[in-house]
Amino acid sequence: MAPPDTTYDAIIIGAGHNGLVAAAYLARAGLKVLVLERRAIVGGAAATEEIFPGFQVNTGAFDSGLFMSEIIRELKLEQHGLKFLFSPAVVHVLGDNGESLTLWRDEKRSQAEISRLSAVDAARFPAYCTWVRQMSGLVREMAAKIPPGVPDLKAAELLPWLPTAIRARRMGSKQMMELVRTLPLSVQDFLDGWFENSLLKAALGAAGVSSLTLGPRAPGTALMLLYQAMPPHLPSSPAGEAGFRSSSSIQGGMGRLSEGLASAARGWGAEVRCQAGVSEILLPDGEASGVRLENGEELYARVILSNADPRQTLFELVGAPNLEVRQVREVRNIRFRGSTARLNLCLSGLPEFPRLDSDRPADRLSGHILLCPNLDYLEKAYDDAKYGRISTQPVIDLVIPTLLDPSLAPDGEHLLSANIQYAPYHLQVGDWDAQRQVLLERSLEALETFIPGLRKLILRQQLITPLDLEQEYGLAEGCLTHGQMSLDQSFIMRPIAGFGQYRMPLPNLYLCGAGAHPGGGVTGMPGRSAARQVLKDLHR
Repeated sequence: MAPPDTTYDAIIIGAGHNGLVAAAYLARAGLKVLVLERRAIVGGAAATEEIFPGFQVNTGAFDSGLFMSEIIRELKLEQHGLKFLFSPAVVHVLGDNGESLTLWRDEKRSQAEISRLSAVDAARFPAYCTWVRQMSGLVREMAAKIPPGVPDLKAAELLPWLPTAIRARRMGSKQMMELVRTLPLSVQDFLDGWFENSLLKAALGAAGVSSLTLGPRAPGTALMLLYQAMPPHLPSSPAGEAGFRSSSSIQGGMGRLSEGLASAARGWGAEVRCQAGVSEILLPDGEASGVRLENGEELYARVILSNADPRQTLFELVGAPNLEVRQVREVRNIRFRGSTARLNLCLSGLPEFPRLDSDRPADRLSGHILLCPNLDYLEKAYDDAKYGRISTQPVIDLVIPTLLDPSLAPDGEHLLSANIQYAPYHLQVGDWDAQRQVLLERSLEALETFIPGLRKLILRQQLITPLDLEQEYGLAEGCLTHGQMSLDQSFIMRPIAGFGQYRMPLPNLYLCGAGAHPGGGVTGMPGRSAARQVLKDLHR
């Protein structure tokens, strides 16, 4: 029999935000919970680190706009110091020849901005926002629920879906048919049906392929556009979300979210241990009953939840020999294909952007800043990645978080954090040690093209490649979403067919990270739903 101090009700592998969400819910329900984290800090890809003196850098995610308001309320996170910040602008897109467009949180202000480029598009914009709010709200409802079990469907599993079905029914057959028609569409085809201006379509459409190895002409990316627009319904958010992309940040950086979750979990009695990497899930008699740490220590629990991706969980921690042949094949076939890199720049001052209004120019730069003149530019950048090449002209989605939160950098200095697409994990020529400088130079060239004079402001820089994401954060193939988010890897098919309810192929083992429904982004949804499934199975 294991000693009492090594036995728990639940052990959670990984202190990423979803693992911490699951831990807090399980501890709140009265379970004895232990969270084990390999790194020295909590957060995983939702962490803030002082990589250079005085600069607090979001080394992973930098947008909290999708985080679930129910979690904030149920876990009382605002009592743990969590404060959301909302920018006046949602996205400022830079086009060719100094052309730009700002889409604001205020819909009427966005409409006036669009009218400079197209009166037709400006007239259609309110209807577009209304439709996206309605449909993304329905997507959110589905994302927040535990999927029904397939093929062994039980009638009781459908009851939580009844309100969603009623809401869909009330939308009317015309709207429902339009949603069904939209889901398999590409971002390009979907937006072509609404608008004519290429800069506007870029501003709206880039979110549909954010962090994915897909281009805007890929089928199913319209669903991802709706996913990115899911309303968080945050209690402190301004009235009326943007209607096309949810966006916010957290005072002190994304790491404050993870630290707040850890604090909440500890408040209910959970134990969170850092620098405690797990090397193996223990499987006596074919059931998950504990873990072995990298230092050889063994710990035991009634249930094990893994916040690692499904491949790492089932191949590295469980081991393929413990799975059925079909399961091994299906896990091996999960597409990861990370192709997003991160560039963090410490700047001596605020960059000067072309053609900014003199009246409060920083407001236009307070949200996402997109370097992508049109969707053809985005598709061409993706073309390189398809063949294992770093994009010659990468698409860059950046933020300057110090405009909303000056505490992240020394006085008068700024941070610039950028997602670089595309930088494929699998390179056609060479390896990432050889190609790191190529990616850095192309990224800086692209930034300098759209933001002249930026290089002169750079004090320090940090480049995180897809290989770095795998080695430092445990993300297979550098995939931020723990598996490509496509129609065939979503809902009941996530992570693989037959295991869409967070239960893994072995008894007492659950998946609580982004590899489970609904997928990636800082939502907290997989962690919350996995905890609910565990409590249901334990009859708590």
